[in-house]
Amino acid sequence: MALFTVNLNVVSAEESLFSGSIKSLQITGSEGELGIMPGHAPLLTSLKPGMALITKEDGTEEVIYLSGGMLEVQPNNVIVLADVATRAADLDEQAALEAKKRAEENMNAHGGDVDYAIVAAELARAEAQLRVIQATSKKG
Repeated sequence: MALFTVNLNVVSAEESLFSGSIKSLQITGSEGELGIMPGHAPLLTSLKPGMALITKEDGTEEVIYLSGGMLEVQPNNVIVLADVATRAADLDEQAALEAKKRAEENMNAHGGDVDYAIVAAELARAEAQLRVIQATSKKG
């Protein structure tokens, strides 16, 4: 018998954002984009800031922004442990634009007191939020 769904749990430190059967999951791993479907080989990887596109059992889609975290894939179960996770509809575009602008200004600052790794991470999170907002606004 072929597998048609797999169980997915998306959790952050604050809450559980999704729990249920899915047809597929598209997510940004540390090495690039991943497509997880029923029967996927076991996998453990870190996640980069980006979008989790969930195709539910009924074919509807849900989009969640992830600031990073870990992904574990087992034969019948997929777990996303996110640092921060937010439903796409709850993202604030203006706040993301301001965070991006602040990070870019800090990146271009000439002072020696700038921690470029921290600023680059802030910029990556803001840009990922904006990509999620843009992707969901095109669908709506």
